[in-house]
Amino acid sequence: MATLPIPLPILISIIPVIAAVVFYHLESFDTVPYPEHELKRKEPLFVPKRNSQMLRGSEKIGYGELPAPEDIAYDPKTGEIYTGCIDGWLSRVRVNGSAAEAVVEKWVNTGGRPLGIAHGVNGEVIVADAHKGLLNISRDGVIELLTDEAEGLKFKLTDAVDVGPDGILYFTDASYKYTYELSVLDLFEGRPNGRFLSYDPSTKETRVLVKDLYFANGVAVSPDQTFVIFCETPMRRCKRYYIQGPRRGSVDIFGENLPGLPDNIRYDGEGQYWIGLAMEPHTFEQLKRYPSIRKVIGMMMKYTGRPHIEKNGGVIAVDLNGKPTAYYHDPEIVFVSSGVKIGEHLYCGSLVRSYIVRLNLSQYPATPAE
Repeated sequence: MATLPIPLPILISIIPVIAAVVFYHLESFDTVPYPEHELKRKEPLFVPKRNSQMLRGSEKIGYGELPAPEDIAYDPKTGEIYTGCIDGWLSRVRVNGSAAEAVVEKWVNTGGRPLGIAHGVNGEVIVADAHKGLLNISRDGVIELLTDEAEGLKFKLTDAVDVGPDGILYFTDASYKYTYELSVLDLFEGRPNGRFLSYDPSTKETRVLVKDLYFANGVAVSPDQTFVIFCETPMRRCKRYYIQGPRRGSVDIFGENLPGLPDNIRYDGEGQYWIGLAMEPHTFEQLKRYPSIRKVIGMMMKYTGRPHIEKNGGVIAVDLNGKPTAYYHDPEIVFVSSGVKIGEHLYCGSLVRSYIVRLNLSQYPATPAE
């Protein structure tokens, strides 16, 4: 029995569909479901005080001179702010009153992408460079590579760093699979490719302390130096790794169900940690449930550019026990990468802006939530 030929208009219409299906299955980017227990819906986190329009009254520090200032590290000895930008420059910023009076000095270019920054015990600056690894920069600007691999596995995205007791450095490799430029694909893939590590300058030993993390991010040593906090961005939580005391070597949850995807975490010396939140979680939380949709979006990111689904970034402050105290956010700000309180001001880093956002917390405080 002869088969009827497919009409040309129908054939033309289905060829793109067939091609898309073939392309989908041949694509090397492969997504997996997030663990079921990680997808349980939770009640929204209650934060007692909020400022939902943090850009109102904010200032632009170093406008046009700081492309994507990711982390912010304050040196109280000199009064300078250090930040690393996407052009490879580690800059020092002196804020002498108003934003217009700020002076930006391009200090050292790492030749990579400087992310996390910490001040060392002897006046050096430690940099987690996404491309290069963990760097030591002397007072006179000499760059030394400390480490760029652990357990035979190279870092792909050295992300955040802080200095602990005896000068030991604690840092994260957000992903050993994806580079900084493809970092969003790590979140969309759904696999735990991140690690939390330490480096001992006295022995030059690099140790993996915690593995199988979901995009390991910001790092902060507790003021009593008994534990180190690090963030897991897609899981909207911070974990605590104990470095002293009877619980040494163990891990627990410091804070979870954050109202955004966390990046860097900073202690302000006044009893609060400040966590940069890239964007609100709603869209991404839905995508976590559908690996096939994540794959399609990931393919779009690789070949046609990233769809803009982000909004409402900000900074949340939590106390020494991880309990939220205040939340500053705005629907018009996204990819907030860090936040730190210096004096009466909140300074915010960014992955997309060309300046540091500064907000006077006395004039524009978070007010009691209804």
